[in-house]
Amino acid sequence: MLKQLLILLYFSLPSLAAEKPNIIFIMADDLGYRDLGCYGQEKIQTPNLNRMAAEGMKFTQCYTGAPVCAPARSTLMTGQHSGHTRVRSNFGKGGVKGLGGGKGRVPLKPQDITVAEVLKKAGYVTGMMGKWGLGEPNTTGEPHKKGWNEFVGFLNQRRAHTYYPDYIWRNTEKYELPGNYEEPKTDYTHDLFTNESLKFIEKHHETPFFLYIPYCVPHDKFEIPSVGQYADKSWSESEKVYAAMISRMDQGIGKILDLLKRLKIDEKTYVFFTSDNGAAKRWKNIDSSGALRGIKRDVYEGGIRVPMLVWAPGKVPAGQVNDLQWYFPDVLPTMAEIASTTAPKNIDGVSVASTLHGQTQDLNKRVLYWEFYEKAGSRAVRFGDWKAVQYGMNKKPGKIELYNLKNDVSESNDIASKYPEVISKVEEVFKKEHQPSEHYTWKSRLK
Repeated sequence: MLKQLLILLYFSLPSLAAEKPNIIFIMADDLGYRDLGCYGQEKIQTPNLNRMAAEGMKFTQCYTGAPVCAPARSTLMTGQHSGHTRVRSNFGKGGVKGLGGGKGRVPLKPQDITVAEVLKKAGYVTGMMGKWGLGEPNTTGEPHKKGWNEFVGFLNQRRAHTYYPDYIWRNTEKYELPGNYEEPKTDYTHDLFTNESLKFIEKHHETPFFLYIPYCVPHDKFEIPSVGQYADKSWSESEKVYAAMISRMDQGIGKILDLLKRLKIDEKTYVFFTSDNGAAKRWKNIDSSGALRGIKRDVYEGGIRVPMLVWAPGKVPAGQVNDLQWYFPDVLPTMAEIASTTAPKNIDGVSVASTLHGQTQDLNKRVLYWEFYEKAGSRAVRFGDWKAVQYGMNKKPGKIELYNLKNDVSESNDIASKYPEVISKVEEVFKKEHQPSEHYTWKSRLK
């Protein structure tokens, strides 16, 4: 009898594993909140992302974990906000010299558990195609040490500023791109990441997989093989390339969605789409941010509010627009719940899986927190409709500004003087949520 039970268990394990849904997380780089048609963009064509919104759930109040590259990715991977996560700025004290030449690249450490490690332990095959930015070669932050079975892309974010490099990385080895040795260069890395993603899905579609696609577009340098449908626009050349980059990304995402359907795994796959931070600039002819104040590297809404689409036929209700307030630290626990596994205990995020499945979550009393070390130095907090911002942390800390986002999404009317009790709570949050770091210190040394 025992032998028969063991045999039954053995043959049931693969089928049990197959019941775990696949997860794909796609992230653009420097894409503005309003750069997609489904968020109000009128100049750039994004039919496939619009399709994701129509067939899935669109969030209007989702946030990155930081207003710039590396710390945003650190909050995404670790489930910790920027007052706790390892990497809190692109450069920090004690970091290594990066492949792009800059000193101070802080890598993730063994104790920094990533979403890839969580899902890999739960039986997922994990793959990443794109920009990593959390560990240079021969450091503790290399992708294969942080839970990734397969990796193709950039380790260093500064090298990712060109779309025609002479090499990228495949796992731990340099992957040469001979087509970029001489002009005209032909190996466009964005297309390579899409193609590698399609290959990964084809290869692993019979087992549960987690695929992370941190695209580099539309970050400058503005390069693309063709501006296509935007060639005749009376825009600057950079604007044409910017728009073409977004549309090219949209086309690749369409290929991914179509492949999932062709393989008949669309109904057991969750696809997320977002941006790592807000738009990097204000264009003359393209409205990337709408009414939102600020841009990349600001903790105002324009720097941290990002588009978020979640598509999962049969699991995520179609055509819903949701105003739940959540951010990157919530991604790890959400994916852990989707995968029926547990998240690390030392995280700041909460799962929003219930919301994705059409239920109601009331998170208005929770606190969202950001701190940022570049430029003047800044920090921000949001709870309910209140949003507080403080700049000048690297010099003399400025006054705490207070906004009611329900009535003032553009953060144009500072009402701090009218609500001293709210400011007191903000000060308590600032003090509580900041954990000193060996790598990052505001010049004002304010704790």
